[in-house]
Amino acid sequence: MELLRPAAARRLGLRWRSAASLPGRSWICPSCRGQSRAAVVAPRRFTSTTTTPPSTKPYYVTTPIFYVNASPHIGHMYSMVLADVLKRWKTLAGERALLCTGTDEHGMKVQRAAALDDMPPKQFCDANAAKFEDLAQKSLIDNDFFIRTTDQDHVDAVKHFWFLLREKGYIYESKHEGWYCVSDECFYPESALEKKIDPFTGRVHWASIESGNAVEWTEEKNYHFRMTALKDRLLEFYEKNPEWVVPAARMNQVVDWVKNNLEDLSISRPVERLSWGIPVPDDPSQTVYVWVDALINYITKAGFPTWTPGREHEGGWPADVHVIGKDILRFHCVYWPALLLALDLPLPKRVLSHSHWTLDRKKMSKSIGNVVNPFFAIDRWGVDTMRFYLIHDGGIADDADYSNAAIVERYKKLLQWGLGNLTGRITRPKAWSVREAVARMSDENGITRLKGQGIMNDVLEAHGEMLQKLPSAVAGHMERLHPSAALRAIMVAADETNKFLTRAEPWIWAKNDDEASKAFVTETVYLASESLRAVGILLQPFIPDKATELLDRLGVAKDKRTLEHARPFSDTDYGTPLHNPGKGSNDGLFPPQPVED
Repeated sequence: MELLRPAAARRLGLRWRSAASLPGRSWICPSCRGQSRAAVVAPRRFTSTTTTPPSTKPYYVTTPIFYVNASPHIGHMYSMVLADVLKRWKTLAGERALLCTGTDEHGMKVQRAAALDDMPPKQFCDANAAKFEDLAQKSLIDNDFFIRTTDQDHVDAVKHFWFLLREKGYIYESKHEGWYCVSDECFYPESALEKKIDPFTGRVHWASIESGNAVEWTEEKNYHFRMTALKDRLLEFYEKNPEWVVPAARMNQVVDWVKNNLEDLSISRPVERLSWGIPVPDDPSQTVYVWVDALINYITKAGFPTWTPGREHEGGWPADVHVIGKDILRFHCVYWPALLLALDLPLPKRVLSHSHWTLDRKKMSKSIGNVVNPFFAIDRWGVDTMRFYLIHDGGIADDADYSNAAIVERYKKLLQWGLGNLTGRITRPKAWSVREAVARMSDENGITRLKGQGIMNDVLEAHGEMLQKLPSAVAGHMERLHPSAALRAIMVAADETNKFLTRAEPWIWAKNDDEASKAFVTETVYLASESLRAVGILLQPFIPDKATELLDRLGVAKDKRTLEHARPFSDTDYGTPLHNPGKGSNDGLFPPQPVED
């Protein structure tokens, strides 16, 4: 998609850059060759994306599904907002996009939590799943699906997936013993453990080095998945797709783990130890391992296993991006691709593995009471402010430290005094009219003509250069799955536009009656308005409500707010406010907020 008309760029003397120059990525799609002979839904042959028209496959992004053993915290909101920004960005670009989020409701953690609350597991799950649905709504998440692993379509998908694994010879029964972590719902080798002392009781226990959670010795008979049989195929896939995991350092962790630690995976638990889950088909004495159950959610909502032959992609699979926390990297980047490879199903195209939020540089933990409640945060600061803060300061490669003081600082400096002030400076003055500036800068064919009057031509040209580069720069960051960098680039543009106005001082030149001064004011106001319009359009995935209000104040028509319209000089009709720009600070785009306690 072209982000700037070549003719307009030439008039400004600017370098032309098309979206085609943005970094690309490659992906190899295996196809499904398995055929079921059982009296269940027959598996479908999955057609390669190379032979399917791209328009039939929507962009598909997922969040992890969240355990319902505890209430939502700020990390859950961060995962949701990251995925939502990616989905909204594609929608902004004119593509059909789908977002799936939901809750993981089976497993030992949930079973124990329900018992502690003296509630039946399903009732316990119903109550807590509602909290996550509420969080999605209050966080302005534009999700198309909210999956619960207790949903019948998901239960059917898991049973069918199990059957196919067994039919292909990837499941066998064996005795298993080892160190099991209930919190992490997985076994750990002894090399991955360390002795720890409970700070409250002084009790010495073994714990996972990776998560810090306690483990317990377990011996049981269960089913195993021949994951080691797929080692070479996994390593081959990683080698051909070196940018599959973002950030790159975690891709290296995945490869190292497969090379040095891969074992067959225990994929069931005895029902006497775990009854809350999906029964193993044809063996009610065993319950499907929660991580096998949970991972399949991503294809459940993409239509598995009832894909129509030749149209399997229409439900969204393969996912374009799985958004996950770094603590579940191995499950999504080793177990999940191995399970898919076993059935010759396409693997997800990318995995965005983000870091955690800390509080006072300490990992958030319900046990020590330093978990941030996202509902309280939204009520206090506003949903757009929280979305902005989480994306702007949130960590991908490194953990981010949550701070109310930092929220106040970002709000005042970047939103109130930055973007809000810029909106007011452009839309409120009586010395000029945005609508008149836009009309005067366009001819009858809607083509922009920046003539230059010899007044600060270097300033006008420099700002025009920045404006021309902005959309493709933001698109590049989003394509590389760096929403924080994209947001920061947009805010830099807003800041540069404020500096541009300060340097040009159109309010001073507006006092002169000569034609050169009037023309200079017109061109200055127009470039500033174009910058604000582009910023407002590009901010829609990040702060949807406030971006809408900004564009309303600027008078941008509802049907001219797509990514195509973010390119300079693409709209000649805006400037008549759809929202009263107001007068004082209290009715500004970002009014003053209470100071931090």
